[in-house]
Amino acid sequence: MGLFEDVVINAKNAASAVGEKASQIMDISKLRINAADLDNEISKRFEALGRIAYDSKKTGASSEELIGECVDAIDELYEQLDAVNEQLAAKRSRIPCKKCGQENPVGAIYCSKCGQKLQQDEVQETEESSAEQPAAPEEDAQNRDETPKE
Repeated sequence: MGLFEDVVINAKNAASAVGEKASQIMDISKLRINAADLDNEISKRFEALGRIAYDSKKTGASSEELIGECVDAIDELYEQLDAVNEQLAAKRSRIPCKKCGQENPVGAIYCSKCGQKLQQDEVQETEESSAEQPAAPEEDAQNRDETPKE
């Protein structure tokens, strides 16, 4: 019976791992669809903004209020798209570069495209240093190097 029990336990573990991976793939797919929908909506809003600007110029009527509403709506959609892209990157174990948008592996310190230092490392360093009460000798050396020399 010991061998049979081991086989059953291994089968359950494998099925659980496959289920988790399938769930992760489904979540990623949903986020991609959501991002594509937001991107499509942004395009529609830009088209509407162009129509408003064209009609305004053609008729000579002022449509500043409508233009302001369109710009606000587009900005809000961009914020939603950024949030979805961040969730998508987190699900894919990636960190987006704040400078160029390139997705990098979670453990990366610098962006593989532009060389910018990735923000997540700064957050981790802050959390680690706040967990430690006294400053590490390396941090003291860094602080001395950052002070202006006369």
